[in-house]
Amino acid sequence: PSDDDFPFVIDCATSVNQRGKIEKYAREGVETPRGAVIDNEGIERTDTEGILRDMVLGKCALTPLGGAGDKMGGYKGYGWATTVELLCTSFQSGPFGDDICGIDRSTGAPKPMPLGHFFLAINIESLCSLEVFKKNTGNLLRALRQSMKSPKGPGRIWTAGEIENDARVARTAQGGMKVSKVLQQNMIDLRDKHPALQEKYKQFPFE
Repeated sequence: PSDDDFPFVIDCATSVNQRGKIEKYAREGVETPRGAVIDNEGIERTDTEGILRDMVLGKCALTPLGGAGDKMGGYKGYGWATTVELLCTSFQSGPFGDDICGIDRSTGAPKPMPLGHFFLAINIESLCSLEVFKKNTGNLLRALRQSMKSPKGPGRIWTAGEIENDARVARTAQGGMKVSKVLQQNMIDLRDKHPALQEKYKQFPFE
């Protein structure tokens, strides 16, 4: 929480890109940025469709934050990803690795993903008053946003959750959000494959 109009909210994968971003590249027909995916031969992959195919087969993988190797601190991302995995696995004695990939590697058939989760809630007022915390948070975030800006940048510095808040305000004002033609077709195809969805979504607003 902050005394800004929006909270500080960060939601991110522990890899350079998540699979959903690769799928987005596929819908847009563009290459995956170099450094986001590495295959079993140690080659950085950019062929988006091939990446999606080979990820299912276990022939390539997403790189951790910092990328492969140690030149850009990839070992830090690797350590952070391992920390998250430990928190989500060790407490529940749960499966990990290929056992939660969602695919039977030998047949290619889908299989359940018994994912573990870890939640931590902090009672702020056990340490300081909520109002003081919100003020301190707001002061720090505003200082970051007011920092010196790159002359080659967009002229603005955002903090986590700010872009999403801007989008929410703008989309609420315009009565909703735009859905690309490709995603519209994906939604139609998904609905048409499942009777329960056909009953619930007989017609989308964009049809």
